[in-house]
Order: sequence, then structure tokens, then C-alpha cells
Amino acid sequence: MFKARYLLSAALAPAVLLFFYIRKKDKIEPEPMKMLLQLVGLGALSTIPAIIIELVMSVPLAAIFGEDSWLYSFFDCFFVVAVAEEGCKYVMMLLRTWKSREFNYTFDAVVYAVSVSLGFAALENILYVFDGGFGTALMRALTAVPGHTIFAIYMGYYYGVAKKASCSNKTSLTIAGFIISFVLPVLIHGFYDFCLSVNSWLFVIIFFMFDIAITVLAFLTVNKLSREDSPVVQQYTYNQ
Repeated sequence: MFKARYLLSAALAPAVLLFFYIRKKDKIEPEPMKMLLQLVGLGALSTIPAIIIELVMSVPLAAIFGEDSWLYSFFDCFFVVAVAEEGCKYVMMLLRTWKSREFNYTFDAVVYAVSVSLGFAALENILYVFDGGFGTALMRALTAVPGHTIFAIYMGYYYGVAKKASCSNKTSLTIAGFIISFVLPVLIHGFYDFCLSVNSWLFVIIFFMFDIAITVLAFLTVNKLSREDSPVVQQYTYNQ
């Protein structure tokens, strides 16, 4: 029991710290904690359909390419894992936030996306850490959990673009925002996982260079978006 408590704390700590870091950046009109906790819960819940999709889709992929081939890794990382996980998180975020009266500033979208993603990452992390121990907790605290946060920052950025465009009746820009807010995190997530799945020192080096670059860029983006936070529209009527 004593060890289990420490493992649980180790699994949850990085997600909790990142959650409050991003929330603190929401300076103009912080989102209600109740809403954010709901999003965290929905993110955790989204692991269920994501796992089901991944298990189902891995069977035909293995039959076509063989599990040891780089083609299997490529399609699995980009078109199964990344699409399933980012897609399930995205749907949960969209259903809970798009018509919410609280969604009235551009940075809100980043907070929403990060909350959902950290809910997903926290539950995923618990499963991995209880199986692998403290070494796994340390490794994932430096890679997987920040990774989900980074994917979410880009998702939230363009989700906010879509919301602002929608409020201004700019249909083409709204659609573009929706597409980019899904496709960009999928591409980053897919490449992130693919580098780790290929048994090559070259890809390990590429992974760490890529990880450092997108981490720095993501948090610079957060700071910029926080400073430049603005209303999605001056006057907007929300549907109940």
C-alpha cells in the first residue's frame, strides 16, 4: 500500500504540475475549476475508445506489414495511435467547450485542450507506472506527459483560431482552424512515437532534437498566447 501511494503520486505529479502551470497563464479571465476538472475527467475517459480503436486497427496492420517492420510502425504511429488518441481527446473537448459561454477568450482553447490531454496522460501514466515502477515514472515525466501537453498546446492554439473565426462568421477560416487543430497534433504525435518505435540510434538522436525543439517552441507559444489573449468576439450570444 505504501509503495502504491508513492507510485500513484509519481504518476500524477507531472500532469498536476503542468495543469496548474497552464492554468496560471490564463490571466485575464481564468476558467472555472469545475469545468476544467470535467475536462480532465473526459480526457481520462477518452482513453477507453482510444485503446479500443488501437487494438482493433493493429490487427489488420500486423497482417499486412508484420509487427516487426518499419511500415507497421509508421502506419501504427501516425494513422492509428496518433489519430485515435488525438481524435478522442478532440471530440471530448469539442462536445464540452464549443458552445460554452465560458469560451470567450482565445487562450481558453489552450487551457481546454491541455486539461483534456493531461486527463488522458494522467490515466495512461498511472497504468504504465504501476507496471514499470519509479524508473518508468521518471522517464515518462520527462517525455510522455510533457508530450501530451505539447500536442495539446498546438491543438488549442488552432481551436481558438476556429472559435474566433466562427464568431466572426468566417466559414473558411473556421474550417481551416478545425482541420489544423486536429491534423497538426496528429503529425507531431505520430512523428514523436515513430522516432521511439524505430530501433535505431539515429532516430533516438532525432527524437531528442525534435523533442527539445517542439518543447521550447510550444512553451514560447504559450507565453505569447497568454500575453496576447483577446476576446473571441466583443459581443456574442451563446446558446444554452
